[in-house]
Amino acid sequence: MMDQTNEGAIGVLTSGGDAPGMNAALRAVVRTALSHGVGVFAIYEGYQGMVDGGERLRDMAWDSVGGIMQQGGTVIGTARCAAFRERPGRLQAARHLLERGIDRLVVIGGDGSLTGANLFRQEWPSLVAELAAQGAITAETAALHPQLAIVGLVGSIDNDFHGTDMTIGADTALHRITTALDQIGSTAASHQRTFVIEVMGRHCGYLALMAALAGTAHWVFLPENPPDADDWEAAMCDVLAAGRTAGRRHSTVIVAEGARDRNGNPITSERVRQVLESHLKEDVRISILGHIQRGGAPSAFDRWMSTLLGHAAVEHLLASTPADEPQVIGLRYNRITHLPLMECVEQTRAVATAITAHDYERAMELRGGSFKEAYRTLQTLIQTVPKAPKPGQRRLRFGVLTTGGPTPGMNTAVRAAVRLAIDRGHIPLAVSNGFDGLVTGQVREFGWMDVHGWGSVGGSNLGTSRRVPAGSDFAAIAETLETHRIEGLLLIGGWSAYAAAMELQSRRREFPAFDIPVICLPASISNNLPGSELCIGADTALNTIVEVVDKIKNSAVAARRCFVVEVMGGYCGYLGLMSGLATGAERVYLHEEGVNLRALQDDLNHMTAGFETGRRLSLLIRNERANPLYSTAFMCALFEQESQNLFEVRQAILGHMQQGGDPSPFDRIQATRLAARCVDFLTEEADQGTASSALIGILGGRIKLTELADVPELMDLDHIRPRQQWWLDLRPVVQLLAQPART
Repeated sequence: MMDQTNEGAIGVLTSGGDAPGMNAALRAVVRTALSHGVGVFAIYEGYQGMVDGGERLRDMAWDSVGGIMQQGGTVIGTARCAAFRERPGRLQAARHLLERGIDRLVVIGGDGSLTGANLFRQEWPSLVAELAAQGAITAETAALHPQLAIVGLVGSIDNDFHGTDMTIGADTALHRITTALDQIGSTAASHQRTFVIEVMGRHCGYLALMAALAGTAHWVFLPENPPDADDWEAAMCDVLAAGRTAGRRHSTVIVAEGARDRNGNPITSERVRQVLESHLKEDVRISILGHIQRGGAPSAFDRWMSTLLGHAAVEHLLASTPADEPQVIGLRYNRITHLPLMECVEQTRAVATAITAHDYERAMELRGGSFKEAYRTLQTLIQTVPKAPKPGQRRLRFGVLTTGGPTPGMNTAVRAAVRLAIDRGHIPLAVSNGFDGLVTGQVREFGWMDVHGWGSVGGSNLGTSRRVPAGSDFAAIAETLETHRIEGLLLIGGWSAYAAAMELQSRRREFPAFDIPVICLPASISNNLPGSELCIGADTALNTIVEVVDKIKNSAVAARRCFVVEVMGGYCGYLGLMSGLATGAERVYLHEEGVNLRALQDDLNHMTAGFETGRRLSLLIRNERANPLYSTAFMCALFEQESQNLFEVRQAILGHMQQGGDPSPFDRIQATRLAARCVDFLTEEADQGTASSALIGILGGRIKLTELADVPELMDLDHIRPRQQWWLDLRPVVQLLAQPART
C-alpha cells in the first residue's frame, strides 16, 4: 500500500478535444503552484491517465513546462475514458491521486469534462471512505484529504460555454478559418467560383458567424438561427446571383456543421453545393476545414488569456476551501471572473436544448446581445445592393477619413461604415489622405461596391497622414466641408485624429462649418488612446510580434543566446507587456516602470545563472521608449560584454512590420462593431439636430461613447497614453512566472 508524498498537491489535466492555448494554461498552473511552494502533478492523457496511474501522473518542475507556449494541442495529452464514467474507474482514479497527495484539481476541458469533474468531487468523500475500508489508503491519508477541490478552465474552439467571453482555443480557430477564407477568396475570384466552407460548431454558430463577419462571406448558416424562408435555397441563390451581376467575381457560403432548417433538418455543405450548382449553373467547390481549425500554434490572445486563466485557477484553489462550490475561471471584459461551474454547464446546455426544441429565438437570446448584434450587422454587409432610401428621408452626408499611422483594421471599419450608412439611405463621402484631403478638397462620394474586398486588407486604402490642422488649414477645411455639404465626420485613427477633432471643436465659433457631429474610432497598434481598453490594430501587431518571437526561439537552438526584442508602442507599454505575457519572456522593459542600471545588473546575474545551468535561450522584450539612455543597442552591448563568452546576445528590432499585414479576426470584428455604432451616433445626432463630438471605444466589454471634452483629463499628454491602463495590473503575473529562477 502506497501513501501520500505531497500533502495538498495540485493535479492538472486536459480533457476532451484539444484546443490551442492549453499548453499556456498548463505552464501557468505549474509555475504558479511552484512559486507558492505547492507540489503539482501533470496528469497525462486526461481522465484515462488518472485511472491508469503510474507514470501518467508526473511530478512537475519549473523547467518541465519550458518552451511549450507556442505549441498547439496539449503536451500532456487528452483521451476519452469510458472507465471514468463508472464508479469503479473513479475509485481507481481517487486512489492514484491520494497516493500522490493530490486533493485539488485544475481541469481544462469542455462541459463534459467539467461535469465529470464535478461528479468526481461529489463522490470523493465516499470514494475515500471506500478506499480506507479496503486498506488501499491509511486512515491518516483519508483524514488529510476529506474533500476534493476543483476548478475548471474551458478548452473549446467552439466558444460555446456560458460564463466566459472566450474559451481557450476559439480565437486561434477563428484565425485558421479567416486565413482559409482569405486564401480561398483569391483562387475563387480567379475562376469566378462559389465556395462552400464548412466549419466546426455542432450547437454553436460562433465560429461560422464571426468568420463570416471577419472573412467577408456572402451567406452563412448557423445552428441557432436557421433561415427564415421555407424556400431558403431560392433566397440564397437570388442573393448570390445578384452579387455576380453587381460585379463580384466569387461567392462564399459558410456552413456550421450543426446547421439546420426551421424544421430541424440538417443543412449540410453537400446539400448547399447541390443547391448552388442546380440554381446558379456554375462550378461550386466544398472545403471542409475540419481539424485544421484545432491545430497549429495558438494565437497571441489564446496565449495570454490562457496564461491568466491558469494563474488565476491556482490562486483560487489556494485561497478557497475544498468545501467551496467549484468554479469556472473565465474572462469577461478582459477581467478574470469566477462563476459556479454547474450553473455555467447548465446554461451552456440550455442552448443545445433550445435548438433541439426548435426554439431558435430562445437559442439566440441565450447567446447574448453581442452575438445578435453581429448577426444583424452581417445581414446588412452581405447584401448585394443596399435598400433604397425612404421617401422624404433626410440623407445625411458625412465624411470618412483615416488619419495617423496606417493600422490593420482601418479598411474593415471603412467598409462597415460605408455599407451600413448607404443601407440606411445616407451618403458617406471618402476623404483621401487624412486631413491633407480635407485641406485640399480630396473628397468623393462612396458607392456600395467601392469598398468590396476591403474588409480583409491591411493598411488604409483611403490613405492617411499624421497632419493635425493648424493655421490656415482651418479655413481650407471649412471650405471643403461647405463645398461638399459634409454634415458629420468619422475619424478613424490614432492620437492625431483625436487631437484634430479637439482643434475643430475649439474653433466652432470662428468656423460655423465645424459645428457638426464628429466621432473618433480608435485605431492604433500602440493601444494608447483614451476611452477604449483595446484599439483596432493592437491585436494584429501583437500576433505579428508573437509569430516573429517564435521564429527567434527556433534560431536559439544552435547556440546559447540572449535576445533583446524591441517592440513599438511609443511611451505605451501595451505591446511590450502583452507580448511578454504571450511569449513567456523573462523580462519586459516598459517606460511606465522605468529602467535603471541596478535592474540591468540583476537581469544579467539572472541570465548568467540560467546559462550556467544549461539554459539555451533568454528572451527580453523592450518597449521602444522604455528609456532614452538604456537603448536596445546599449543593453545588448552591456550583456555581451559582461557575459564572459557564456552566451551570445542578439537584438531584434521589429519595426514597421508590426503595423503591416492583414488584420486579425479580432481586429476585423471589433472594427465592424465600432463602425456600426459610429454610424448610429452620426445619424442620431443628425436626427436630433445636435452636433456632439465624441470618441467611441470598448470599456468593460461594452461599446461606450466618451465626450471629446473629457480627453485631456483621461490622457497623459506628455507621453500620449491614457492615465489609466488596465493591462498594467497584469505585471505581477509576468513577474511571478519568472520569479523562482531568481531565487
